[in-house]
Amino acid sequence: MLFDSVAFKNVVSTGLVLDKNGNKMSKRLGNAVDPFETIAKFGPDATRWYMITNAEPWDNLKFNLDGVVEVQRKFFGTLFNTYNFFALYANLDNYKIEQFDRVPKDQLTELDRWIISRIYTLVKDVSEQYDNYNPTKAGRLIQDFVTDDLSNWYVRLNRRRFWQGQMTCDKRAAFETLQHALCAVAQLMSPIAPFFADWLYRNLTQHVREESIARNTPFRHESVHFSDWHTYEEYWVDKELEESMQLAQTICSLVHSLRKGHKIKVRQPLTKVLIPVLSAKVRAEIEHVAPIIMSEVNVKAVEFIDDDGGILKKKVKPNFKALGPKYGKDMKAVGEAIIAMNDAQIREIEQNGHLMLELQLATGETKSFDILHSELDIQTEDVPGWLVASDKGITVALDVTITDELRREGIARDVVNRIQNLRKDSGFEVTDKISITLENNSAELVEAVLANQDYICQEVQARSLEVVDLVETEAIEMDEFMLKVKVAVVSGF
Repeated sequence: MLFDSVAFKNVVSTGLVLDKNGNKMSKRLGNAVDPFETIAKFGPDATRWYMITNAEPWDNLKFNLDGVVEVQRKFFGTLFNTYNFFALYANLDNYKIEQFDRVPKDQLTELDRWIISRIYTLVKDVSEQYDNYNPTKAGRLIQDFVTDDLSNWYVRLNRRRFWQGQMTCDKRAAFETLQHALCAVAQLMSPIAPFFADWLYRNLTQHVREESIARNTPFRHESVHFSDWHTYEEYWVDKELEESMQLAQTICSLVHSLRKGHKIKVRQPLTKVLIPVLSAKVRAEIEHVAPIIMSEVNVKAVEFIDDDGGILKKKVKPNFKALGPKYGKDMKAVGEAIIAMNDAQIREIEQNGHLMLELQLATGETKSFDILHSELDIQTEDVPGWLVASDKGITVALDVTITDELRREGIARDVVNRIQNLRKDSGFEVTDKISITLENNSAELVEAVLANQDYICQEVQARSLEVVDLVETEAIEMDEFMLKVKVAVVSGF
């Protein structure tokens, strides 16, 4: 990809740099930031990434060191941790990038095909932004992909595949897909963050560089800045899958917000989430990713209802900011009619995006009004035993009734979390197998552990789990329980 350096310089030098209060930075005023100190402390890439993505080049930039810290932590930190995750398991498995005999598309998982589709969509969108001399939007697109799609979704939902013992076809596909994503990000970010991008690219490709040079393949270049720009291949793009996964992300975000707002831990399983759907297309898209939703938000089932299900109770408020300029003197009558809308009218405007209301005004005149969905605020109320939330046209109702069986499973998941922390604090290797000894100091705790023993052992790689009367170790606080447990590496496996 080629840039007109003169035009690019003219674009990025248009705006002013202001302090966080909006005042023009000046050494005379004492509000200037020493660029050399900033670069020495945070690095040139983090500083440049913040300045470019925080404001369009032709707009004024309110410079705030806290913003540089946030970029360094949230974007570069997330990307660095994602690479470290890949490197850890790739080294454990002696994985070597395969450029020629890759896992075919029809053998990839849904999440693999989704993230690859997102990669090619990202390549297309970012390339267009660079071509239009808009590095701000390009950087924001890359940043959102890394934090929202790659790290917080793809890697988190695929961790188990990297934990598998043998290098199966499924595990190799996970390695190939994650390596592809990281290499693509390194190339796309390189115009803004040249040093970090080059470090990332070289680490990902150095093991195959000699072979690549000999065979003239993409990873033959020593630096990302010499490599060919990532091409866009429509064959790998699946817009319907991207839409389905976006729905899954929205639904999971809503459920997580409900759990957080009402202090229900994600480790506590719940029975189901209900989703009202107004079209067969949306229902099919959500059904397609329902297993992912169930796993991510820890519910046993995803069910669909229409508005007649009796679970959801809705009320409508006028958006007077939108109504005022449009309806003027008729705004009061329109607002009263919106408040009085019945369930059928609410359903119609949700489904069609607008609704015709015929009103008799105080003057006696009858007049028709085309009410748009954006001109009102539809709120869904909680009902006993359920929590309800809405966003981006999606509503979820979460069943928060916790049965004894669900409670025991939640306790078991907490035990897994504490044992995993013990493994880490004890310096165990990822592949170490362990034995578990648990003190019998709570009947409810022991009952929950024994009921879910197989699950616990599988999650923490335990070969045995024993309950005894006394364990000589410090107690670990676990909600209402004090967990006394000892873990030890088991040799001979």
